[in-house]
Amino acid sequence: MAQVFITGSADGLGRMAAQLLIEQGHTVTLHARNQARGREAMAAVPGAETVVIGDLASINQTRKVAEQVNALGKFDAVIHNAAIGYQESRRIPTEDGLPHVFAINTLAPYILTALIEKPKRLIYLSSGLHQSGAASLEDLLWEKHRWQGQQAYADSKLHDVLLAFAVARRWPEVFSNAVDPGWVATRMGGPRAPDNLEQGYRTQVWLAVSEDPAAKVTGQYFYHLKTRKPNPASHDVERQEKLLTACEQFSRVALPEN
Repeated sequence: MAQVFITGSADGLGRMAAQLLIEQGHTVTLHARNQARGREAMAAVPGAETVVIGDLASINQTRKVAEQVNALGKFDAVIHNAAIGYQESRRIPTEDGLPHVFAINTLAPYILTALIEKPKRLIYLSSGLHQSGAASLEDLLWEKHRWQGQQAYADSKLHDVLLAFAVARRWPEVFSNAVDPGWVATRMGGPRAPDNLEQGYRTQVWLAVSEDPAAKVTGQYFYHLKTRKPNPASHDVERQEKLLTACEQFSRVALPEN
């Protein structure tokens, strides 16, 4: 059975994925941004091994999340599920001076990928909105343009696909893929979201632990257990490297070579 770590697993798709993995007999470590949310997560997911604590909006706390995970041993899979949506009406800076959306949705998975001991599989949660993400990767911190919450979110979800594909290229021994869970009825998606909620979390579980040959692939973009064509820019190696360079500069954390 597999050892799986899931970021942002106090509620929503992360919690649902954790519950399914435990039902299947796997060992799951949860993540929450603070102690109160951690207690809620452990109560909501009976059978979870433990929970690591850290606010992914903070570079320092994200580093500490990686330290906590590494102290628990080597994991078979990491699901980068944590994210915030597009409802922020203004640019909210973090303690590091970064836009809240960029810090959590883009930079945190980059830092965790770089610092957590390499698992066998990596899954990055993206969105269909990544298709409208800004492929230029200019003004990542929204210092020159007027803030647009939905565009900032779309950009960050394109970043997640770029990161997944960059890791797949750099670390060929790791299965690294991106997932669009669909517009599903979670707190982020809202009650009227039309997509299949069960398929929204089953896909990342399948990629994390399945022995199905269709799941043991790398550098792919999935929607409801099937591959789907991502934004063509996500395959551009120069763009991948540009994002990695920017994330390294912001975090002072380098993604190891193979």
